[in-house]
Amino acid sequence: MRGFFILIAGLALVIEAGAQTTFRQEFSAGASFGMGVSSVSFVPKVQENQLLGVHTGLTVRWLTETFAGLVLEINYSQEGWDEHFDDPAFQYTRRLNYVDIPFLAHFYFDLSKHVRFFVNAGPKIGFLLNESTEKRIDDSASPPIDEITGRPHTSEQWNKAVENKLAWGICGGPGFELRTGIGCFQLEGRYYYSLGDIFSNRKADYFPKSSTQVIFGKLTYLIPLKRKTPHK
Repeated sequence: MRGFFILIAGLALVIEAGAQTTFRQEFSAGASFGMGVSSVSFVPKVQENQLLGVHTGLTVRWLTETFAGLVLEINYSQEGWDEHFDDPAFQYTRRLNYVDIPFLAHFYFDLSKHVRFFVNAGPKIGFLLNESTEKRIDDSASPPIDEITGRPHTSEQWNKAVENKLAWGICGGPGFELRTGIGCFQLEGRYYYSLGDIFSNRKADYFPKSSTQVIFGKLTYLIPLKRKTPHK
């Protein structure tokens, strides 16, 4: 109980300190670049490795309140899956290229005059631009045996194009921001989990679940374009 009251008192002091400092709303815009790894959660399960991909785009941020703001992004994102085979003679990799639009809540607090910690979180939608496949598989031959399960490697996905081109899910993660005279530099980690499936999931379909997961890090550069002090 004592620890709870100490925590409440600490939060009160932080809020009071922020209230005593004149807050200036800030609108910023910039660009980001990052790399990540992705996979697809299939049911029935498909043995996979993590697939490396690029994540880059444009960002706008509006700091609307002390400790809070909004972030809107338009990104190009490489996702997909890379299947694991016990025999290295086999390969199957599917790359999915999306235009993503995350709409995020932005929470932050200052660690020092120039360094800030933040967390972004919110929904994201994506539109599939195209897909490509790299494979070393004889479609006419029987699928290789998976040594882990002892069953033939799942092959239903090999010749199936993505059926749901609209992706949607939730994403978020922490980061640090360095505020300088030439702009703001952010280093951020983010996790995305798709709430939709890339393949149809009706009762008659083979995969009841085929949702994408992505973990990536990125560097963002933001230039403050407008600052103003709200009227009280």
